[in-house]
Amino acid sequence: MCLAVPGRIVSLTGDDPVTRMAKVSFGGVLKEVSLAFLPEAQVDEYVIVHAGFALSRIDEHEARQLFEDLKQLAGDDLADAELGGDQEPMP
Repeated sequence: MCLAVPGRIVSLTGDDPVTRMAKVSFGGVLKEVSLAFLPEAQVDEYVIVHAGFALSRIDEHEARQLFEDLKQLAGDDLADAELGGDQEPMP
């Protein structure tokens, strides 16, 4: 099963819209993600990522709901780690 997951952009690299990359936090786990489909994405925005590509932007409320849904599915504390009050560790 393939699953697109939400993450928060913590940094950006590159100016070329095709090769622009972001460091995205998924519950504190940082991954490099291509912004080829979302070159306008900015730091602190939430994005849906699949196979290393950011596919769409979502607002924080929607991200929180998705984290809660994933938490229920996975039975772990992904949402707590991602949206905790101290912002650390973050995507």
